[in-house]
Amino acid sequence: MGDRRFRFGLIAAPTESGAQWRATARRAEELGYDTLLMPDGMHLFAPMLAAATAAAVTSTLRVGTFVLASTARPPRTAAWEAHSLTALTDQRFEMGIGTGNPWMNRQVVEEIGFPETSPGERLARVRETVEQLRKLDTETRTPVLIAAGGPRSRALAGKVADIVTLPHPGLATAADVRKLVEETREAAGGRADDIEFMLNVVVFGDTMPPAMERIAGMSAADLVEGGSQLVLRGTPREVADDLLRRRDEIGYSYVVVNAYHVEEFAPVIELLKDR
Repeated sequence: MGDRRFRFGLIAAPTESGAQWRATARRAEELGYDTLLMPDGMHLFAPMLAAATAAAVTSTLRVGTFVLASTARPPRTAAWEAHSLTALTDQRFEMGIGTGNPWMNRQVVEEIGFPETSPGERLARVRETVEQLRKLDTETRTPVLIAAGGPRSRALAGKVADIVTLPHPGLATAADVRKLVEETREAAGGRADDIEFMLNVVVFGDTMPPAMERIAGMSAADLVEGGSQLVLRGTPREVADDLLRRRDEIGYSYVVVNAYHVEEFAPVIELLKDR
């Protein structure tokens, strides 16, 4: 697991204007980030359009979604848009998808008018979206990221995902996370070494984005004090060493941070680029 090279991503969304968003994309590329990932939410700009805009003003930066809610788009529509972005960005697009968070799923029912779905139905839509995408990707291949928070999601991710992020309680231990990784790898069978595991950093140093505090239901101080695996702290060298250890012990090689920490995290990228 420790042989896979690091990649670094930035989670961000357009907030002010097109100019601001294009500047964010260019700055991410300048600082050495590999990917720029857009969250999904009806209070935000549409993530696929944001991804296309970011790709248009950069040359090496990959773009993606983190992550599409499967309830918000029919599988064939989501696959069509993802395949189109892969082709039109010269294969710089990564499709992240999951079953959606509770508030997004409520919005889909209340604002779009789609019928309510059960967790099983939402997971089935993830599977169908990936199947439809693979049918369309005859001359390209769109990397698929799955947010796998439960056992059935991890089983599916092991079978079909290229990249896996493992949402877990904020105070889960390293042993807890290793167990989730091992469960996913076991489901993957012979393709286990092909899966890239993503660490979503919530707290960098002693701070976290205010919006994340509301989502997590815990403060940065709570997560730091509890030894959360979602925290990175220390000098750039200490953080780099921590990430090297986590890659060896857990399997994380794809590290993403929030745009709130875009500048502060850049020295860590410099230390680990191409390692």
